[in-house]
Amino acid sequence: MPLLPADFTAGPRRRRARIEIIPLIDVIFFLLATFVLFTLSLNKSGGLAVALPSAATGEPRDPAGARTITLTAEGTLAWDKEPVTRDQFIARLQAYKQTAPNPRILLNGDAGAFFTQARDVIDEIRDVGIGKILVETRVPPVRGAEARAASGVVPPGSLR
Repeated sequence: MPLLPADFTAGPRRRRARIEIIPLIDVIFFLLATFVLFTLSLNKSGGLAVALPSAATGEPRDPAGARTITLTAEGTLAWDKEPVTRDQFIARLQAYKQTAPNPRILLNGDAGAFFTQARDVIDEIRDVGIGKILVETRVPPVRGAEARAASGVVPPGSLR
């Protein structure tokens, strides 16, 4: 087969770039899964796992910069998930008051804990000079007629 002059002047052929879609999808799903796991971990309580009491008037909390004090049903105290004695609790409160410019305490008490224990903890917090105490609760689910009234949905055949 004879060689033509056009074969020598054209130079090497340029290959078109291909975008592989499968690795791109893998990267997107990895980023999505990472984002979901990260956002789920944002609103974790800093205290021990306890059955929080219900409150219909509860408000969202901002745990940033706050210390969580947990009162269990057995009466034990915990400072940010670490069980402490009463003396250790008071010492940590005093140290926290001295180091934090605007100290806040989240009181995370079990629904079965005695109120006298919570009162004693609040008194100790106030004695140190910390005035911002937030009590963690859970909002009870709205059911039946209350849910319809809250959403504004009127059942057929009823009057407003």
